[in-house]
Amino acid sequence: MKWQIDSEGLTSFLLDLLRIPSPTGFTEEAIAFVAQALAAVDGAPWDMRRTAKGGLLLSWAGEEDLSPRGLTAHVDTLGAMVKEIKENGRLRLTLLGSYGWQSIEGETCLIHAAGGKTVSGTILPTKASVHIFGAEAREMQREEATMEVRLDLRTYSAAETEAAGIAVGDFVSLSPRAALTATRFVRSRHLDDKAGVAAIVAALRALHVAGLRPARRIWVLFSNYEEVGHGASAGFPADLAELLAVDMGAVGPGQVSDEFSVSICAKDSGGPYHWGLRQKLLQLAQANDIPYRVDVYPHYGSDGEAAWRAGYDVAVGLIGPGVDASHHYERTHVEALVATANLIAAYVLAP
Repeated sequence: MKWQIDSEGLTSFLLDLLRIPSPTGFTEEAIAFVAQALAAVDGAPWDMRRTAKGGLLLSWAGEEDLSPRGLTAHVDTLGAMVKEIKENGRLRLTLLGSYGWQSIEGETCLIHAAGGKTVSGTILPTKASVHIFGAEAREMQREEATMEVRLDLRTYSAAETEAAGIAVGDFVSLSPRAALTATRFVRSRHLDDKAGVAAIVAALRALHVAGLRPARRIWVLFSNYEEVGHGASAGFPADLAELLAVDMGAVGPGQVSDEFSVSICAKDSGGPYHWGLRQKLLQLAQANDIPYRVDVYPHYGSDGEAAWRAGYDVAVGLIGPGVDASHHYERTHVEALVATANLIAAYVLAP
């Protein structure tokens, strides 16, 4: 390869980004962090601007004056919003994004109140203690009506909680518990899709450091509404020829994806991705000795599909690092992150 991915820089950037709260609709700080990192690259050859929806759009001129290509990854994550302040002072939530209540039971969280104030809490069932409720605590269905946030405040009434500055509509972020293990696994919530964002940033940096530039103009959209289905539905120019969505590969029983490779998605719940673009990605992975897996994800959607449904006439592909326990407490390996960044770089350079 003519470029070298900085795996330590990639991992450091990812861990910092993971620790920035950014549930869908509350992504300003995360988008600003990405923009600052890209602007700080010495002699950065790209232009950047914000979209009306709050995303970040980057453009880097290519060697040839051909129809441009696009990359996209999303900074928005799963999260919640205050739906109700209960009579006991605790909070009832409504979810942002698609996940199960059981996946966040016992998780710590932050309530983002007006004026930048944050209050910590814990997400619990309404009947949490087996010492109090016995078998009911174990058997009760976990759903919106039976889950609540216990605030780290002396509050035992709705009036006391409201007096503390908390209101219906406040965003709630989940603690990521981001960590890099001695064996180079990254475990955290929200690898979907901050791992994809980190891989794109690492690939762009590596190409620039190596003195390389795209074969044709590349547009990169760091979107902020993917988890609710419309992240990349706007922002790209109308003459875009191809779009490569960078998201996670789902690892688990029945899948061939793993935590050490870049996953190339053939089909998900929205149908098949563009066959010709998939063949190009396979050839690039093989030519550059990049470990990869081709897989099908039955319970999955991406920003590539959002662009298709919005009417973009483009070839769409999907790749990403293999992530275990997606939409739960997730895990991947640095090898998968580097493999993804390498495939992105190869794609950007390809004629």
